[in-house]
Amino acid sequence: MKNSHRREAFILTAAIGLLGITFGVFADSAEFSLAQAIVLSSLTFTGASQFAAVSVIESGGNPVTAVGSALLLAARNSLYGPLVAPLLRSPSRIQRALGVHFVIDETTAMATAQNSIEESRDAFWFTGIWLFIFWNTGTIIGVLVGGLFEDPSVWGLDAAFPAAFVALLMPHLRTRAKKVTAFIGAGITIVAIPLSPIGLPVLLSLFALGPGIWLQYRKDPQ
Repeated sequence: MKNSHRREAFILTAAIGLLGITFGVFADSAEFSLAQAIVLSSLTFTGASQFAAVSVIESGGNPVTAVGSALLLAARNSLYGPLVAPLLRSPSRIQRALGVHFVIDETTAMATAQNSIEESRDAFWFTGIWLFIFWNTGTIIGVLVGGLFEDPSVWGLDAAFPAAFVALLMPHLRTRAKKVTAFIGAGITIVAIPLSPIGLPVLLSLFALGPGIWLQYRKDPQ
């Protein structure tokens, strides 16, 4: 069983590493240096937030809006805490801190798919370590070859990560409340794009949480 989930995790992390190359290309097009891109991938280590920040900067947005958009997208990772907390118990503060850094979509998905706490812990760490390696390696490669692309969007690279993010999002839209939240959030973003500064539409979509929470509470007040 261990070999099975490790094999699946390795394939997943390798595929995400290819998206890391896409991020590196876009970081280069936004005039990020190699060092800046490496620091962003190492310390942020969540692709959606990184793409959001770079996209805002590349489009002429200010750093405050870029950080706000990135933080909004990263906030979802805090919801994974209760799911992975039992896997991060360790007397080592360094190991706990590293584990918290690895709490993202892919590690949580692999960990929660296992049948025992031991397999879940192994899947979490195996996925996290290899994903960190592949993502940062992909970032470096992307920045180094980024100069070969005058306009990354011509190659369709600008759609690669959004498509992958939507693919990760779809399995979570199983309840009416979540579907309504996603629909309203998308609507707010579409309306706000031509009317507000770059990066702000993503922040405004946060208001979609209100109706979603209301629907969820109405269905299950307990």
